[in-house]
This record gives sequence, structure tokens and C-alpha cells, in this order.
Amino acid sequence: MKVTVVGSGYVGLVSGACLADVGNDVLCLDVDPSKIRILEEGGIPIHEPGLLEVVQRNVQAGRLRFTTDIPAAVRHGDVQFIAVGTPPDEDGSADLQYVLAAARNIGRHMDGYRVVVDKSTVPVGTADKVRAAIAEEVAARGAALEYSVVSNPEFLKEGAAVDDFMRPDRIIVGADDARAIDWMRELYAPFQRNHERLLVMDVRSAELTKYAANAMLATRISFMNELANLAETLGADIELVRQGIGSDPRIGWHFLYAGCGYGGSCFPKDVKALVRTGREHGHDLRLLGAVESVNERQKRRLVDKIVARFGDNLAGRRFALWGLAFKPNTDDMREAPSRVVLEELFRRGASAVAYDPVAMDEAQRIFGDEPRLAYAARPMDAVDGADALVIVTEWKEFRSPDFPRVRDLLRQPVVFDGRNMYEPAVLERHGIEYFGIGRG
Repeated sequence: MKVTVVGSGYVGLVSGACLADVGNDVLCLDVDPSKIRILEEGGIPIHEPGLLEVVQRNVQAGRLRFTTDIPAAVRHGDVQFIAVGTPPDEDGSADLQYVLAAARNIGRHMDGYRVVVDKSTVPVGTADKVRAAIAEEVAARGAALEYSVVSNPEFLKEGAAVDDFMRPDRIIVGADDARAIDWMRELYAPFQRNHERLLVMDVRSAELTKYAANAMLATRISFMNELANLAETLGADIELVRQGIGSDPRIGWHFLYAGCGYGGSCFPKDVKALVRTGREHGHDLRLLGAVESVNERQKRRLVDKIVARFGDNLAGRRFALWGLAFKPNTDDMREAPSRVVLEELFRRGASAVAYDPVAMDEAQRIFGDEPRLAYAARPMDAVDGADALVIVTEWKEFRSPDFPRVRDLLRQPVVFDGRNMYEPAVLERHGIEYFGIGRG
């Protein structure tokens, strides 16, 4: 099938590359010429394990191309994926200007039937707005062209996006006409050969499903963080509690880890947008409001522990920070807890030396020439001479460090573990003072 993907960022590039990998003819459009230049030169503008190989393989095979030419992109694809950003406005609502601009461009340049697919995370009712924007542009041309608008939300985890797309656990298609549904079934057939994964529903239910999924996962995280804070007060261990409740098949193991809060491009934005949507329609989603406030407070939990140990005035102290990205296997620092930790340390007069396997360039872009922040080439270089080690991201390479060396390199043998990577008894045995989350 001929496919156009509008937007060559995280969702668009992964979707385009994976669709090309099963034989489709894919053209990825982006209005940012620097992004297209990186792709045409054989690179990718984001960090995502395994994606570069898929992109290069399909470019070489001639199935994947990139362009900034909007008319050519609209003419190419019978299926037009809209995979542009929907950043939050100041009131928390999703900004649809890029989605609607893409829809208008499709209406201006389409020359036959198109299936227009909303892949971006968008509020309920966006498909109606996309349909209206296309209709307005088609009418302005005096043309009589047919098209369908479909909601096909993405469920890609950063750090495992290629595998998630190639082996999905479900494919949600929201559509109201048989022709579009048939085309979407044909497009996704290669990804569900062993059993049916495609769920067809009405458009608005599909739009809400994406927000509901992310809101549920965010709720589990904030719930565990609330319990973790209580566990500390009661002298309980949240890791043992996690094992106790996770073994219940009605609850399961996923997203039950207490820590220093969630971040990234999805959970914070989508929870805010869903709360805003509820408010606009007369529903106060109090539970999700609490999920958001718990998470914002949890991002400061590590700093609270540091202050309790060292005092509120941290002038002259230097802290080693392991992890900058909001989660492992990505360089994404949007809404990352590390940003809150660093800003709070700086506000109290401290400095920091940070190490992250892939996110240090992104940190330098965010913090610029911040004089209180330095970067280490290796984890132990950050620890050397620091007053304490602060762990913010649970990268695999942090799981089993040389604890005696950590102890000897620190000015004071103190570790603040924001992801509960270590067992308190193990660090105690190595002579290290340990502070976890919910480890009473």
C-alpha cells in the first residue's frame, strides 16, 4: 500500500519505518528541513533502540523515503497518517494546531479517495475537527472528493517502540465506514498473522481509549508512590508490599514500582488533557487530579530526603546524579524527575555531576551553560568526590555497581536511590548509608 506519514518524530518515524518493513511504500513528511536532512544522510533525529537499523534497511530497499514537499506527500499516500505533536496548552488541553494544519494540507492537495488516520494522541472529538478541516479545503477547491477519517491511537513504549509496533498486543481502529475499516485491516494484516489483534470501534471510543490507557498506568504509579510514602512512616517495605499485591492476578506486576515520579511525553500530558476534557464537559475527574498532584510532589521526594540528611542549605555540596532521561533506553527528558531534582538542588546552593548513557546531549540543550552542572564520561567519574550519589533513572548499567568503590569515592558513603534498585541490607553490608523510596 502507498502510505504517507505526516510528522517524522517519535511516533511518525517508528510507524513509517515499521510499515515499510512489511513491504509498504512509505513517504515520511516533515516541515523541519533539519530533521529530513538527518534522515536523508542516514541518521535518525531521536534515540530509539533498533530504529536506525529498520530505517536504513528500508531506505536501501527503496520502500522508505523522506520529504518536506507537502503536495507530493499528499499525492503519494492512499493512507495518510497524521503523527504530529499535540503539546499541552497552558490550561492543560492538547494543542491541535499541527493536527488541523496537516488535515488542511490534505484537503488542499488530495486528488482522490484518502483514508486519513489520526495517529497523534488527540482529545475526543478531534476526528470531527479533522473531517471538517478537510471538507472546508475540498469545498474551497470546488472539488468532489471522498475521504474517511480514522482514529488509530499508538501504544508505543519509548525504548521498545519498534517491538511494540511489530508485535502489538492490540490495534485500535475507530472508524464509521466499511471501506476505511477494510483498508486498515489490509494495512495491519502483516502484524497479526498468528491471531486477531485489531479491535474496531466507533471513533470517539478509540480516541478515549488512548487517554484511558495512559491515565490508568499513571494512576498505578501514583498509587504505589502514595503507599510508598506511607510505608516509610509505618516502617514497612514497599518492595515487599509490591510483591504481595503483584502476585494477585487481578492486579498483576506492571507499573507497580514506587519511585521518584513518572515523566516523559505521554503520561503527564495525557493526564492533564483528560482532566481538562472532563472539566470542559462538566466532569471533575478528581481521581486523575490527585494522580497528577501526587506525581508532582513525588518528583521532589528525593530532594526532601537529601535535605533531611544534609540540611536545607546545600551550598558547597556536590551530588553525583545517575540518570537524566525520564526512563531507560531513551534520551527523552520531557517532564523528567531529574530536571526537578537538579533545579531543587541548585536552588539550595548545591552543584551536581551527572551521568546518563544517552541523555547528556539533551541535558546540555535544556540546561545550557548552567555552571553548577557538569557531566561525567563514566558513572564512577560522577561519584568521585561527591557528597552523595543520587539515582534517578534505572539504567541497566547501574544495577550492579562496585559498591566498595562507590563508598570509597564518595566524600560520605550516602546513596539516595530514587528507583529502589538496591537492597538496603546489601548497601549496609558495604558500609553505605542508604535511602530508598518506601523502604522503611
